[in-house]
Amino acid sequence: MQTIMRGAEISFPMFGDVHINPPASFTLFGHTFFLYGAIIALGFLLGILYCSKKSEKFVGIPSDDLFDFILWLLPTAILGARIYYVIFEWEQYKDNPLSIFAVWEGGLAIYGGILAGLALVIIWCRARRIPFGALGDLSVYGLLIGQSIGRWGNFLNREAFGAETTVFCRMGLTLPGQETVYVHPTFLYESLWNLTGFLILHIWFEHHKRRFDGHTMLLYIAWYGIGRMLIEGLRTDSLYLGGTGIRVSQLLAGVSALAAIILLVIFLKRSNPPLYVDTRAAQSEKETDADAT
Repeated sequence: MQTIMRGAEISFPMFGDVHINPPASFTLFGHTFFLYGAIIALGFLLGILYCSKKSEKFVGIPSDDLFDFILWLLPTAILGARIYYVIFEWEQYKDNPLSIFAVWEGGLAIYGGILAGLALVIIWCRARRIPFGALGDLSVYGLLIGQSIGRWGNFLNREAFGAETTVFCRMGLTLPGQETVYVHPTFLYESLWNLTGFLILHIWFEHHKRRFDGHTMLLYIAWYGIGRMLIEGLRTDSLYLGGTGIRVSQLLAGVSALAAIILLVIFLKRSNPPLYVDTRAAQSEKETDADAT
């Protein structure tokens, strides 16, 4: 259902009888490129810009170091997102393995990108002697921005929507000569959920200090996990665990959210080491005093 809906007219009854048919792709040098890639890139860029402005003051990581990390992060995240998708959709690729490399045709899973990025964060932080939690606290802002914007690529692709419904915010999809199908716009639900999470974290931590490195990261995991677990149950294009009826993303989201909540309770109750940003500030002050003398 998801694939053949590309090219369908889109409507939202709550906005009146207005139908739109935005293009999902364009052709260049004989290849078809989907616009969702450009939207994901836009979200990634805006996330980088936000994090670079916030980096040194919020977590104590110089922006130059952050850009070094990002140069490694982008290809790693794309590779991870592709591998994750291919593993759970192997039937599509087993007869033509070379199609695995045709990323421009679609097929990226956000969880794969997050897991690959997480592995890179661990390695990079150890190499630079930066607390894992400090970089994680900064990175989640970029993730929320990127995910909020990136989901609109699904809108253009007429994909990642949910089951048929009659709710007030339903989205209509109309193929030529066929009746309109009204579905849950789950891409919109997730985009708004992530935007809300970003605003909450941005506003809260502008006025309240983090209690420990990793504080913001755990809040993000709990927030995103709860939202994804609920929204995934409405979708019709989920990746399933083997031959079971268990949705991979829903299971992973639920386990991640529960683990994050437990860790938040533990860390908030105990005495934690000083924040990396405070340690950096104290070290910089000592170096300044030493130079002055």
